[in-house]
Amino acid sequence: MLRLVLWFGACLIAGPSLSAFAAPPVDDPPPAVEAAAHPLVGILTDELRHEMEHLATEDGTKPYYLAYAVTDIDSVTIATSLGALYTSDANRGRVLDVDLRVGDYGLDNTREIRGRGGRGGGFGGGGGRGATIPIEDDPVAIRHALWRNTDRAFDDAVRRYQSVQTNMKTTVREEDDVHDFSTEKPSVYREPRLALAIDRGAWEKRLRSISELALKYPLIYDSQVALSGSVENRILVTSEGTTIETSRKLLRVYVSASTKAEDGMDLSQSHIFDASIESGLPDDTAILAAFQKVIDTVLALREAPLVEPYTGPAILMNRASGVFFHEIFGHRIEGHRQKSADEGQTFTKMIGKPVLPEFLSVVDDPTVAKLGAQDLRGFYRFDDEGVPAQRVGLVEDGVLRTFLMSRSPLSGFDHSNGHGRREPGRAVVSRQGNLTVQSTKSVSFAQLEAQLREECKRQEKPFGYLFEDITGGFTTTTRGGPQAFKVLPIIVYKVFVDGRPDELVRGVDIVGTPLTCFSRI
Repeated sequence: MLRLVLWFGACLIAGPSLSAFAAPPVDDPPPAVEAAAHPLVGILTDELRHEMEHLATEDGTKPYYLAYAVTDIDSVTIATSLGALYTSDANRGRVLDVDLRVGDYGLDNTREIRGRGGRGGGFGGGGGRGATIPIEDDPVAIRHALWRNTDRAFDDAVRRYQSVQTNMKTTVREEDDVHDFSTEKPSVYREPRLALAIDRGAWEKRLRSISELALKYPLIYDSQVALSGSVENRILVTSEGTTIETSRKLLRVYVSASTKAEDGMDLSQSHIFDASIESGLPDDTAILAAFQKVIDTVLALREAPLVEPYTGPAILMNRASGVFFHEIFGHRIEGHRQKSADEGQTFTKMIGKPVLPEFLSVVDDPTVAKLGAQDLRGFYRFDDEGVPAQRVGLVEDGVLRTFLMSRSPLSGFDHSNGHGRREPGRAVVSRQGNLTVQSTKSVSFAQLEAQLREECKRQEKPFGYLFEDITGGFTTTTRGGPQAFKVLPIIVYKVFVDGRPDELVRGVDIVGTPLTCFSRI
């Protein structure tokens, strides 16, 4: 596959003007519902209290912090192809995460051991080994699982804390000796538990019928029409007094089609509908139309010409610009990456300095549940350390102001801003919620295309590129690798200076380095 090398000499982003960038005061979350706590809350609280009172080594070492997080996951998956049902599964499970810290807020077992390579569980409270527990609220069985996993976490924490202390004595003191864990106000919150309301039989029939469309197209070698749904009911209790019960429902309808070009290149297209309630899922007409468009597009790509290597101006539209900023900027301003010696720390020493053009600002706001009619998957009320979600102004008029913070402090940033997140079974790290790029330069799309052509003329290029959609991407942030990125466009057009119709092309990758790329937007 050929690569397109882009430095974004004229990548202009149209967006709303900024009337006031400063983050407003964080609103308190909705009041807790007046309903009985789930039985699991009492079991977790009692066992946590018992462990904090009695857990100790012979020399008196005790945990100073303990948290239990239980994620109760109920999921449904239905997949069809060519009129046949391939998968119809319903699953239920509970994952326990134990976060246990030995030492104190200033120095504990999560401190990175310098010279060893890899964090070894650092910055995440010693978590990262989730365990399954009973889905029934059996106090005896659950307490046994809690005791067994707490004991294991304590043994691991004690051993690692001893290694941390030894490492501190044998290595040069760090320039910024910040605390390992921030102190935050405990939160108490409870919301109603959610449940899936998916009629599997009805959805199986609907999706099978829609998937038959691909039978009309012999050049479509693989296709799928699928539904997935999950409800995550989470409980978090901590030794600091936090008790939180939250629920999250994620629903998705997915259509895809694949083919192969004459030269052997694999080509695929997909479309996704996301919703947070069943009534927000698309009807059959919308799904069928999306499936038809996916098929038409991938067959058009099959006939599209391959691109040649290119450096020059381009426009990123819609999801393409979102993926670009998520991969290339978003991951590099996550707080834990500024603290680890294994990370490249692209922006660590750039607070107060320009990192983007002055007409761009970047906000991450997980408190926003919808953008227009679109449900946002980055919405949450509390992060996975019990800190209320907060709107964070990351870049103001091109200048970097802060990072996405969990409870792992940085020099100059002593507290979390509600971005400590985890997948069940993994350690907590800082992560993006809803990342929004805002621009004070707003133009119509027609004007944007005209500006692209003018920039091509200025650079003496016969054409520029228009990136309509991107399937994904990846970026290298570690110190040992190149500070580079690669994103994978799937719908790309040549935009000709002489006014010829835009031409669909294939075989495009976008590669580059972050700082150079951002400086040329």
